[in-house]
Amino acid sequence: MSSFETPHETDRGFGLSSRELRVVGGATGLMAITVALMYVFAATPLAVVNDYLFAAPIVGVLVYGAAIMVGELIAERGVKGGDMGIAFAGMVVLQLAFGTFGAGVLSIAPQETQLTVLGITAIVTAVMTALISGYVYARSTTFEHWGRFANVAFLGGVGVILVGTFVLDILLLVGFVLIFLGFLLRLGYEIWQVRDNREASVGLQTIGVYIAVAGVFVHVLQLVMRYVLSQD
Repeated sequence: MSSFETPHETDRGFGLSSRELRVVGGATGLMAITVALMYVFAATPLAVVNDYLFAAPIVGVLVYGAAIMVGELIAERGVKGGDMGIAFAGMVVLQLAFGTFGAGVLSIAPQETQLTVLGITAIVTAVMTALISGYVYARSTTFEHWGRFANVAFLGGVGVILVGTFVLDILLLVGFVLIFLGFLLRLGYEIWQVRDNREASVGLQTIGVYIAVAGVFVHVLQLVMRYVLSQD
């Protein structure tokens, strides 16, 4: 057992409670909307936003990172305050951020293959989510440290991309890997929160899981796109 994995007693098995099912269902619904927006946005001028932002990669990372952070804060504030209008506004920001970024990636592929690319990405993301969920639920330990490691990976990724933007292109790949790892770790952390923090708001946990899954999705989408384009 890792020194970070302190024993945590639990009296539950793998069955999901109604609260957990609401979180999973809510996050799945939000992801379905995001994927639909990616497909729709790919045929609009929003698809070229990435071209401008990532002309200097660090700019794109900072803009989308800020949008996700602001959207999350607004949505959480609305949920905590019981103001669904504010919560909805925060979710709109998050949906636009992930939808626009994904559309920019997706637009590179011919329109007739875009649904296939999204389908493959969804399957890979679902498998990765299932594997992480299975690992978290199989171990009676705390995963709080995954949240800390995720923040370190995010900050490290931003720092490496900053250097790579001006110095060495290969560092951009390292930054991509670190941020991808950050979202994977955050996904594990959020799943642990759903498993053990039973008194937490379903709305807040749904937002947390959605952001983590969406972050994993857009990174997998980039990898799938690279594979598809390499086959031509």
